[in-house]
Amino acid sequence: MIAEEGLKLTLYKCPADQWTIGVGHNLQSRGISEKVALAILDEDIDVCLEELQRNIPHFNSHPNPVKETLLDLCFNMGMSKLLQFKMTLQYIHEGLQTGNYTKAANELMQSSYARQLPNRAKRNHSRLFNA
Repeated sequence: MIAEEGLKLTLYKCPADQWTIGVGHNLQSRGISEKVALAILDEDIDVCLEELQRNIPHFNSHPNPVKETLLDLCFNMGMSKLLQFKMTLQYIHEGLQTGNYTKAANELMQSSYARQLPNRAKRNHSRLFNA
């Protein structure tokens, strides 16, 4: 099949004008299975964790709720956007020294992210606040 269809790792329109990916997988008519969706999620999480370990000083030293919050933020908005949350990240760094992430939690709620995704932001606030 690969010899006939080719392997394309990005979305494209096939000759029949259908959105396709991989080896001729027609997303418009077939979608993806739960198994494939979860495999993509696992890969996306791995990518985010690698980016966090590269970009957030002492990422692995933070308590799990803080790591979970950073992972969710990275997954949701991408690493480059997360790095623009300079004060939140500064307060997270301070929290590693003090054991208190309240400032980071409160700073996160002052963002456009919190206004756009209030429920998600509240869950992340709660994780940071209780870390």
